[in-house]
Amino acid sequence: MFESLTQRLSGTLQRLRGRGRLSEDNIRESLREVRVALLEADVALPVVVALIERIKVRAIGQEVLASLTPGQALIKVVHDEMAAVMGSQASELNFNVPAPAIILMAGLQGAGKTTTVGKLAKHLKEKRKKKVMVVSCDVYRPAAIKQLETLAKQVDVLFFPSEVGQSPVDIARAAISDAKKSFVDVLLVDTAGRLAIDEAMMAEIKALHAAIHPVETLFVVDAMTGQDAANTAKAFSEALPLTGVVLTKTDGDARGGAALSVRYITGQPIKFTGVGEKPDGLDVFHPERAASRILDMGDVLSLVEQVQSGVDQDKAAKFAEKVAKGKRFDLNDMKDQLEQMQNMGGLAGLMDKLPGMGQLPDHVKNKVTGGKEVPRMVAIINSMTRKERRNPAVLNGSRRARIAKGAGTTPAEVNKLLKQYEQMESMMRKLAQGGMKGMLRGMKGLMGGGGMPPGGGFPGGFRR
Repeated sequence: MFESLTQRLSGTLQRLRGRGRLSEDNIRESLREVRVALLEADVALPVVVALIERIKVRAIGQEVLASLTPGQALIKVVHDEMAAVMGSQASELNFNVPAPAIILMAGLQGAGKTTTVGKLAKHLKEKRKKKVMVVSCDVYRPAAIKQLETLAKQVDVLFFPSEVGQSPVDIARAAISDAKKSFVDVLLVDTAGRLAIDEAMMAEIKALHAAIHPVETLFVVDAMTGQDAANTAKAFSEALPLTGVVLTKTDGDARGGAALSVRYITGQPIKFTGVGEKPDGLDVFHPERAASRILDMGDVLSLVEQVQSGVDQDKAAKFAEKVAKGKRFDLNDMKDQLEQMQNMGGLAGLMDKLPGMGQLPDHVKNKVTGGKEVPRMVAIINSMTRKERRNPAVLNGSRRARIAKGAGTTPAEVNKLLKQYEQMESMMRKLAQGGMKGMLRGMKGLMGGGGMPPGGGFPGGFRR
């Protein structure tokens, strides 16, 4: 979400990092560059002014200038103040009410409200172990009701039916009554969106809010609208007692201006960020981790959580046992590793959280994280017979040509995959023979042999 801001800031901060001494002039010059970077990232002007002023007050004081490592100290100040603007720490949903806890979702049409209801239902069911029901009060779009019903089936939560022509208040009250009878923990109420803020829309959602008294009122907003996201959120916060914000489509927003603006302008925390259309594309928002990513420090905690949740633990255990026993690593194993990587968001989703990514040239990052490499490799392996996957040695020229045709690619791509397989197989053999030392020798060999192949044995090696 913060790619352009990270790139813009990384050069400035890199110059500071090694400085043995800093003067007020150095700091002011650096903060001018930070200011320009924030404005280019579409951060709202009042937020930029307040943020730069807060950094300046701390930076020109004893905290930085008297430090033994002033460059590092200034970067820490920038990190802390960015995190503070976004809310300092993750904000939990409030369930400290008699069941069902009612969560009302508000927002403009097209922001991804209904999709977010499905994602949040899955998150609450799987991560918080809640019994969840969803209901649509969008009586203007029959497709919205049907979409929510489909999502409810997909994530396996209860769905309360509604119809066009019904009153939103009547629908919500009936859903609450049914939720109580069904011993539901959380009721998610989807509402109608509009193409723009209007009085009729606000009056309807105010009446709905007054009738059902939700414990959480979440505003769902498209991150790609930048400053408009913050302004729209402000308009809703003046009409409704919002308790939090959900930023959607963050994978399409390279600037990150909305994330830095929404909390400051509305006074309400960003509770979740949404990525893509899949039901598992919802993350708890951690301001301090986001600040680390902006400053190119990476986000290792989120990376570990992503790996742990994305890995099939049974497959990982079986794979580790197979390697430990010295059994041959075949193309079926390689395919499993690649698919698990895809489940974790692909290379782009993993590398985005590694420190120093902002310093890589665009053409290198695009080559690695373009998103097509891993699916292409899986398609190649899928085009092989079971015998070929178990014993790649049989893959002669004619077989490779047939596989390339079946996968819609070229023999050169098949050869490239097999080369990467050989490197991975060699690494697994060394691991079985020499434990971690053998693994490190194998990894050193891989890096010397043209870089770590996608997959690299990475997912299956993680165990809870």
